[in-house]
Amino acid sequence: MGTRAWETEELSMLRESARRFFARECVPHEMRWRAQHHADREIWHKAGAAGLLCASIPEEYGGGGGSFLHEAVICEEQMSAMAQSFSNNVHSGIVAHYLLAYGSEEQRQRWLPRMASGELVAAIAMSEPGAGTDLQRIRTRAVRDGDHWRLSGSKIFITNGLHAGLVCVAAKTDVGGGASAGAKGISLLMVETEGTAGFRRGALLDKIGQKTLDTTELFFDDVRVPADNVLGGVEGRGFAQLMQQLPRERLLIAVGAAATMRRAIADTLNHVRERQVFGQPLMQLQNTRFTLAECETQAELARAFVDDCIARLMQGTLDVPTAAMAKWWTTDACCRVVDECLQLFGGYGYMNEYPIARLYADVRVGRIYGGANEVMKEIIARAMDKR
Repeated sequence: MGTRAWETEELSMLRESARRFFARECVPHEMRWRAQHHADREIWHKAGAAGLLCASIPEEYGGGGGSFLHEAVICEEQMSAMAQSFSNNVHSGIVAHYLLAYGSEEQRQRWLPRMASGELVAAIAMSEPGAGTDLQRIRTRAVRDGDHWRLSGSKIFITNGLHAGLVCVAAKTDVGGGASAGAKGISLLMVETEGTAGFRRGALLDKIGQKTLDTTELFFDDVRVPADNVLGGVEGRGFAQLMQQLPRERLLIAVGAAATMRRAIADTLNHVRERQVFGQPLMQLQNTRFTLAECETQAELARAFVDDCIARLMQGTLDVPTAAMAKWWTTDACCRVVDECLQLFGGYGYMNEYPIARLYADVRVGRIYGGANEVMKEIIARAMDKR
């Protein structure tokens, strides 16, 4: 991947460092980690030592002191390497920034340095068996009991779920308000899992793709959470906090999708140049050339749009509808591009031995997580309706 208009010498050095890290520490273990459905816990410590965790968190909290640009570079290299064995986006790009934006000073000092070092793995628990994108329907409850909350419920599809030592849990705290409380009744509780009575993890979920990434169900059976662990110290603000961070989160998904397209095209280009069909390289057939030309165009459009969104985010002007556009379009385009590329591999493209086959399964979830793409279109349409 070439340099970008926003890429400085420092960011280029970070890119090269991240590229070497993923090639050395993740790629060689890919097949073993796929078989066990999770990476080794040690990868978090190694990533922390390499400066790849919490890169955009201020140095005073143990982070790298960078910006979203640093996160974008690391994300691009992780996706390009197909090193999806640990979700840095969830850990560093989401949970760490919830703490930075809304956490009390004590909460930041308590958790961020340990997250930056990899000592503490973070996850966010929103989805439930009966409530995915529609967070107002969550059933997980927290009832105040003196200087603690009693948390009960379950969460599903939790990324980093196996190794998480800190889970940001969306729960209804205004239980007296019932369904009428809606979004106003949701709070974010920071749950430390080690040695916590009533907390348990379900089995690792058997997904279509991203098999190296630990994804579990989490159960909270009357878990006692200190009152001080409510994010920011004030209940009832959880839904607003979630909504305010969505543009950043969805842009990270778009960054990853755009980088994945480039990886798929690069692998396919190498293949069609070497593969012989009817006595000539597959690349010489017009269908191959036109297919790759279309894929390349979509990848360039994605990169241009993502770069524009990055610029807006850095200026503080990236709004929710635009981030929704970036999220749905890049993930849809990524699925199309990877599918077209796989087709050019023929039967080999169906073999998990080939990266393109694993990529095909991995990218499909992009249209679902971070808010289903149908919901993204509804967000855009509502904004249009207000013009």
